[in-house]
Amino acid sequence: MTIPTTTLNNGVNMPQLGFGVFQVPNLDECEAAVTAALQAGYRLIDTATAYQNEAAVGRAIQKSGLKREDLFVTSKLWVSEFTYERAKKGIDASLKRLGLDYMDLYLLHQPYGDVMGAWRAMEEAYHAGKIRAIGVSNFYADQLKNLELTMNVQPVVNQIEVNPWYQQPAEVQFNQHEQVRVEAWAPFAEGKHGIFTDSTIQTIAKAHGKTTGQVILRWLLQRGITVIPKSVHPERMAENLNVFDFELTTTEMATMAGLDRQESQFFDHRDPVTIEQIFGSSLKQLHE
Repeated sequence: MTIPTTTLNNGVNMPQLGFGVFQVPNLDECEAAVTAALQAGYRLIDTATAYQNEAAVGRAIQKSGLKREDLFVTSKLWVSEFTYERAKKGIDASLKRLGLDYMDLYLLHQPYGDVMGAWRAMEEAYHAGKIRAIGVSNFYADQLKNLELTMNVQPVVNQIEVNPWYQQPAEVQFNQHEQVRVEAWAPFAEGKHGIFTDSTIQTIAKAHGKTTGQVILRWLLQRGITVIPKSVHPERMAENLNVFDFELTTTEMATMAGLDRQESQFFDHRDPVTIEQIFGSSLKQLHE
């Protein structure tokens, strides 16, 4: 099947649905999962330096026999590389691990550290053809606006947490107003609060002869959001792709909107204690 694409603000076309490899650090397992995903029909593969599996993604791509121009490969720079000089090396390191001449999309993984220095290095790589498009991840509206006002190249994508329990309507609306494509990580909230057995979503799914997971992906797509669900099971990979043959009604979209718990299912990216716990050691490496 052919997955519909969206045109980013720099003219690059990006699949609306892709395959994520977060929390698949075992390289053999990751390579097998990406191989299965490519065979199933996925063409957008999303990885990151922090996932420690770029090399496995690269091996799967190289063995796939697919044309490079038919793939859309995304990776992300970690905050420990957020200076101009470190980011230049980090970009080249990602390319080397992936075994690619260019990446289709490269993101700043978090909004901490020397964001501007790292972004400047990404702009240079973009102009040099090493990256076809550059963007961010986990940036709130004010952080995104600051970057837009300060730097020369506008981000094309902001990858943020969006799922039925944490819908972030204001953040999504702001990004879309800025012509920055929202890409949802953890679209299934990693199964929290019984999301796959939720009675409201099940009722909608039954009406369409679909699964709850398919309804969630369809709901996100109809909000104009790109999705990158993860699975290591081929049958689930195929299921997640089968979401372009039905549409949710206006009433069903409103019903889904009513599920919002208005809280992250993981952690608050703006809590100082959390920032110290999760990013502190990486940020301190910037001074070494």
